[in-house]
Amino acid sequence: MLALAATSALAQSASPGGQTLAVVPFENRSSAPGLEWIGESFPELLEERLVAPDLYVLGRADRLRAYDRMGIPADVHPSHATIYRIAEQIDADVVVIGSYTFDGQIFTTKARLLDMRRERLSAELTESGQLVQLIQIETALAWDILHALHPSLAVSKDNFLAAAPPIRLDAFENYIRGVTSSNPEDRIKRFREAVRLNPAYPEALLQLGKTYYQQRQYDQAESALARVPQSDPLAREANFYLGLAAYYQGDFQRAESAFEFVAARLPLPEVYNNLGVAQSRRNEKTAAESFQKASETDPNDPDYHFNLAVALYRAGDLAGATRQVHEVLNLRPDDSEAKSLLSSVGNDTTNRIQQRPLANNRLPLERIRTNYGEPAFRQLAFKLGEAAEQRLGKTSPRTHAQYHADRGRQFFSQGFVSEAEKEFRESISLDPSNAAAHAGLARVLETNTDYSGARVEASTALRLQPSADMYLLLARLDLRDNRTEGASANVEQALRLDPDNGQALALKRTVAAKLAEKAQPLPQP
Repeated sequence: MLALAATSALAQSASPGGQTLAVVPFENRSSAPGLEWIGESFPELLEERLVAPDLYVLGRADRLRAYDRMGIPADVHPSHATIYRIAEQIDADVVVIGSYTFDGQIFTTKARLLDMRRERLSAELTESGQLVQLIQIETALAWDILHALHPSLAVSKDNFLAAAPPIRLDAFENYIRGVTSSNPEDRIKRFREAVRLNPAYPEALLQLGKTYYQQRQYDQAESALARVPQSDPLAREANFYLGLAAYYQGDFQRAESAFEFVAARLPLPEVYNNLGVAQSRRNEKTAAESFQKASETDPNDPDYHFNLAVALYRAGDLAGATRQVHEVLNLRPDDSEAKSLLSSVGNDTTNRIQQRPLANNRLPLERIRTNYGEPAFRQLAFKLGEAAEQRLGKTSPRTHAQYHADRGRQFFSQGFVSEAEKEFRESISLDPSNAAAHAGLARVLETNTDYSGARVEASTALRLQPSADMYLLLARLDLRDNRTEGASANVEQALRLDPDNGQALALKRTVAAKLAEKAQPLPQP
């Protein structure tokens, strides 16, 4: 029997290496009909909103693999004992378990955190409200969990709720029903409806695009995936599948652009590989460099060596191609294409000696990869920070820096200000020309009341890449320093870049009022 312990004890159990957390579907204890989908909504929303520097949240795929290994149907709510075994299977340090009820008026959810290391349950975390407030209730629960794990959490619950991306409840229900459906047509129908109801819904757009891609409806896949904002963390995965969809339609330029976007942010071998394939289809000499990065990042994958061999062969480097083909055959001795390529290399070596041209018409096509391993890399980065940094160290400074800038932005949005500052400064040290890192650091310094430092970083970010956000930050600093004319000029610059920016329009009214006040004549004595 698991002992009940205070929530603070759970927080104290965190190791320096951080914790892996899993959320299982909440148990429906309500007799009201039509609420069964809500149980699955908790893992989906909490995974998205539980962001912390020392917390890795396992996804639905990890949980379903454990269910499958244990022979548990996906739609069955397991007992506490079974949940404990599932947690062992997926190597989770903390498991969120919970339930919900609805009495016709008030929706209530209760959750506990199971500490796998100490075999203890936390005190109950409870949130309640109107059923139409479901997303706010779940977001509030996310804050409760983060606060239980991090008692010094800087962001207040109100600010956490205010910063959470808004989602319409009917769109959210369609999204969850789509995620849990096994029928592709139903998934598409549900995701399309979610996007219709809530057009700015990155998770629904990603899942819609991926489902279209899996059904080989590549043009629809491109359309959905291209709508995921480039600033959203999901944009990396969206661009990977966008690149594949474009590739299979023969649009190699768009495929190359999509894969380049991901490669500039994550050192994934499959991304470098696919970038090389797209470049090769466009007869670009940079393909060999991309294949080289893929094979160096994952030297145990024979396909990456094979593709590099083809690229080197095409470039006339027969010795290099031979070495790479031998690597393929060492890893996969029965690779018939590699054996045929080795024979071609040998024949063309003879042709070279006899001054005859290479037999490029016999070259096989490079191999595309359809798996996307960002979750595995993020888990590596979390569990083995040093190993992940070593892998990132083999990438370009631009890629390494962008990785830290993205992490900093994510941490800052969740209230982990000091951790965000560390990531932004690391990014700038690797690539001083990264505008996003300077902009992120400017926001951090403004939050920390280092206004002069914030001004310097915002100005640097603007020199590198103009943005409405940085002009608005400078305008806020100008107002604070009673520099009303400067604030007005910066607001106008922001509106030139983004005429519909709500913050800019509101700040413009504030500045106008200040200017009007300043223009008032002094009272006569």
